[in-house]
Amino acid sequence: MLGTHFTKGSPNWIDLGSPDTSASAAFYGAVFGWSFRSAGPDAGGYGFFQQDGATVGAVGPLTEEGASPAWTVYFRTPDADATAKAAQTAGGFVRVGAMDVMEAGRMACLTDPAGAEFAVWQPGQVQGLDRTSSPDTLVWAELHAPDPEASFGFYRTLFGWRWASMDAPGMTYHVLSTADGDQQDASFGGVAELQGEGERSRWVPYFAVEDVDATVLATQGNGGSVAMPAADIPDVGRIAWLTDPAGAVFAVLKPAPMG
Repeated sequence: MLGTHFTKGSPNWIDLGSPDTSASAAFYGAVFGWSFRSAGPDAGGYGFFQQDGATVGAVGPLTEEGASPAWTVYFRTPDADATAKAAQTAGGFVRVGAMDVMEAGRMACLTDPAGAEFAVWQPGQVQGLDRTSSPDTLVWAELHAPDPEASFGFYRTLFGWRWASMDAPGMTYHVLSTADGDQQDASFGGVAELQGEGERSRWVPYFAVEDVDATVLATQGNGGSVAMPAADIPDVGRIAWLTDPAGAVFAVLKPAPMG
């Protein structure tokens, strides 16, 4: 599962683009118990979701023209400029060119050839999230794509990722790992084919929870909705897909006990 010893290609940051950051902070505070801390007067309304003082995500206003409320997954890179150039060469699109975020690091916002949006983070003073894979924090990043093999090829070019196939209900699922270390230990996410008519290619963050059904009720009780009802997935755990009040999709997972 995802840790905080980030290497090239690790998901090392997530943030939410929101039309109302105060409302989003209230919603995720009610669902996950997060608090909000502003990044300061020069940050344009951007701030951090925190759990006991540890940063577990971030939120900011929608800044790109035509952008919809959504979570963005960032992947670690040693060179944001080079990764942006490589993405463009490999058929992707650079939505926001590499730029410094004060002293924190350098980032670029990209779109893969199938249309899934993501970003890259080159650490400066900020390496990434302070906490992952514990209750109410990021535990998995999942890509839904029309052609998983083609999408994997794109990201492998950028990050050197590996993948392993496994059977899942109604599909073949591909588990992603970073380039270095034991492949299973280095796994952080997966790729699945698009599910159902109208689903677009996208990255979806999964947050670990202790009780999926209680989280579903909390989501509904605070203005969110259910995109996919809670279900048990053999050898994986219990999951649900949810939508916050502004329309951003996220998922929750109670991992199955390790055998």
